[in-house]
Amino acid sequence: MEQIAQLAGACRVATPHDAVANSECVYTFHSPHTTDKGILVNLSTFVGSIDALAFTEVDAPSALFVRIVKRRVAKAQTDGEDNNMEVEAATKLGVGVEGGFQFDADKFDTVSAHSIVLLGKGYENKPVVLVELPYNEESKSSFPTMVAQSADAIIHHAGLAVQQDLSAWELDDEPKPVSKYAEGLPFVENGVKVSPNPSDWKCEKSGDAENLWLNLSDGFIGGGRKNWDGSGGSNGALDHFTETGEKYPLVVKLGTITEDVSIADCYSYAKDEDGPVKIPNLKELLEKRGIMVAGMQKTVKSTAELEVELNAAYAFDAITEKGAHLVPVAGPGLHGLQNLGNSCYMNSVAQMLFGGTVPELAARYGAKEGVASNPLLKVAPTKAPDDLLCQATKLSSALTSGAFCGPVPKSAEVSDASTSDPKHRLAPRMFKHVVGHDHVDFRTGQQQDAAQYFQYLLEKMDRAELGAGDRLKSKDGSGPALLSSHLFSYKTESRLVCSADSMIKYKESPAETMLSLRIPMSKATLPDEESPDLKRQKSEEPGDEDKEKKEVPTVTFDACLDEWNAATTVDDYRWPHLQNSVSPATSQTRFVNFPRYLLVHMQRYELGDDWQPKKIEVDIDVPEEISLQNYKGTGPQEGEKLVPEEAESNEASAAPVPAAPAVDEAALGQLMDMGFNMNGCKRALMAVGGSNVEAAMNWVFEHNGDPDFSDPLPEGGAAAPAAAASGSDVDEGVVMSLVENLGCFTADQVRAAVKHCDGAADRAADWLFSHMDDLDGAIAALESASAAPGASAPKPTTPLEDGDGKYNLVGLISHIGKNTGSGHYVAHLKKDGKWVIFNDEKVALSEHPPIKHAYMYLFQRSDTVGAPHAEY
Repeated sequence: MEQIAQLAGACRVATPHDAVANSECVYTFHSPHTTDKGILVNLSTFVGSIDALAFTEVDAPSALFVRIVKRRVAKAQTDGEDNNMEVEAATKLGVGVEGGFQFDADKFDTVSAHSIVLLGKGYENKPVVLVELPYNEESKSSFPTMVAQSADAIIHHAGLAVQQDLSAWELDDEPKPVSKYAEGLPFVENGVKVSPNPSDWKCEKSGDAENLWLNLSDGFIGGGRKNWDGSGGSNGALDHFTETGEKYPLVVKLGTITEDVSIADCYSYAKDEDGPVKIPNLKELLEKRGIMVAGMQKTVKSTAELEVELNAAYAFDAITEKGAHLVPVAGPGLHGLQNLGNSCYMNSVAQMLFGGTVPELAARYGAKEGVASNPLLKVAPTKAPDDLLCQATKLSSALTSGAFCGPVPKSAEVSDASTSDPKHRLAPRMFKHVVGHDHVDFRTGQQQDAAQYFQYLLEKMDRAELGAGDRLKSKDGSGPALLSSHLFSYKTESRLVCSADSMIKYKESPAETMLSLRIPMSKATLPDEESPDLKRQKSEEPGDEDKEKKEVPTVTFDACLDEWNAATTVDDYRWPHLQNSVSPATSQTRFVNFPRYLLVHMQRYELGDDWQPKKIEVDIDVPEEISLQNYKGTGPQEGEKLVPEEAESNEASAAPVPAAPAVDEAALGQLMDMGFNMNGCKRALMAVGGSNVEAAMNWVFEHNGDPDFSDPLPEGGAAAPAAAASGSDVDEGVVMSLVENLGCFTADQVRAAVKHCDGAADRAADWLFSHMDDLDGAIAALESASAAPGASAPKPTTPLEDGDGKYNLVGLISHIGKNTGSGHYVAHLKKDGKWVIFNDEKVALSEHPPIKHAYMYLFQRSDTVGAPHAEY
């Protein structure tokens, strides 16, 4: 105890605003449930980890921790209950109520054990336990006051997991209003004082000691309202409000009151408010009842925190009677991910990238010799939760090792005790947070587009890998390692033929990581009505089960590629070798290289008559083996007349010859607000004079089926809007459109971001949001870098991979729903030659992978199968 007392001064008492990792190790998915050692939480930094990684600070000889261990024990069966009795199917859409789904809490109790641990350095600076003493109600008084207060605050804290979920939850919710009853609230002088001891608090109606609310007018303590699932309080506080003539509407939840009264859980029962509220004069009202907030600690969970947990525990999958015939599997590369609330888009992409389907990423981020062995985990504990490389390693190590897998479930349909055991569940909260916390969409709890998330994740990983320094070097240590995006990167070549003199110009695109294909419905065919295996698709509208099923057309994958590769006419293209005169051009796009992995995105959604995106009901006939050799660019050929290089080099400095009016930015913004993409809107406005919105809309309706409607505008073409002042190299149309649509950045800030992102509007928007903490500083850094000597020189790049263009289908992500921002995502991945479905936590062998219905397809180049890239 003397050694512990010496370090008591370093202990801190966690406030509700502090991030406390008390439910999961920041480096691995170990939790208080996984082993008999649980996790250790530092009493100073509040970071939780396993013993082996808990103590990595170089200059500290020792530190204090609280060990948290939890285990589930089955509740004793009451008389008349039979353990072998078959569970009846739910008949009500509810949880914890008769006829509804049952919570684990109805079947299991959680037993917790705590101890105070003094950790020091042993051989080779490895952590070693110097002292460990049990910590409970009986032993608490024997510890120094600061140690006990720190441990209690950590044990009772909502925790980082709930905080991150709550943050996403609150982003989707309306802010709490200030109650209009707070200022003139009646106060009953009845002498009631509230005891400072929480053990004295009880509902004055039922005697319950949990979920208690204090009426701020008369000091009545009553139980809270029932939750939507039938659980919760006794309704004592609400009943009291009704019985007293609805004169005293404001209550506060006991146990949520701290020195920062703004975070206390307050509620108004008034019929015109009836919801959570803010009470500015709460401190004064509490003092009248003898409650002095100074020094008070939060001891219970707020309503919002309980709501988050309630929704996380709800068995959504049990509602859908899917997969009864599927065979569940578990093991390395076969572990599901918990849905955190509309996070299936992230789960599907994470399984595809980090679960072993891409062996190079599994080699870089996966387990080496156990889930704690990867060198990328070597980062300070306080930085680990916000380090993308660390969290990617944590996720991939868990998925590829199978270390947290439980017994194989008996059924892929019904969850049993093993599938709900917290020791076997992987909840990728820290990964979701570190990737999306600075993105306007991915930080929320709303459904998002998996394709957009894939691209954003790769870009974010590139930035993290470039800044990794010595943590991530090439295999020979001579320089930085290859970026993860290199595995997916390809370039395209555009071959432009001038109609005036048949001279040819070749133009190479920047590297891309996803091939997005339009679906040419003009080439669709209907199935043979006589075919015995006629494929029909049900409508996704609820209640449409009995409606007549309609035939679904089919488009071949080759037809989609042909549409992408087809020659298109670009009207009014400006040719530098013709003194910038305008002449139509014929353009055709082909691959410059074939990447190791090709991610194909099918454009299954279009704008409907109601201006809302709708799903195109079509099957895509995709073979599991494809060849793209016919789509490979050849570059300049002998006998071709090429646009002179001198004209190409002078193109940027040539005097502009206006061939069409400039685009009016307000008109462009109006069209884009209607749901049309930027390129199409620009083409429309240029065709009708630049500013007539009504005429441009008519042009859109006539031309939105054109093959090049959504394509980027040609360089220097007449359909392009006026560019910025000379030397800026930034499209001012893009700048002004972002300024209008984002609404929180200046034109100068947007212009800097667009220039940094090579004109890509979506990347520029992501860059702006990801640097909001110090945007001016980030822009200054960009300008400083561009002004530095040699800054204009091209950055050294690693040559992109290339091969023979033959590919095997190894993964797909399917989407169920009307648009990408709703519905549900499921991944199917090929494991050892067999298709496996990853439906969040449910993993099973797939009998009929929905290849025809997928939204994203992952192909691996055939010559790389079984031969992973050695640099990863």
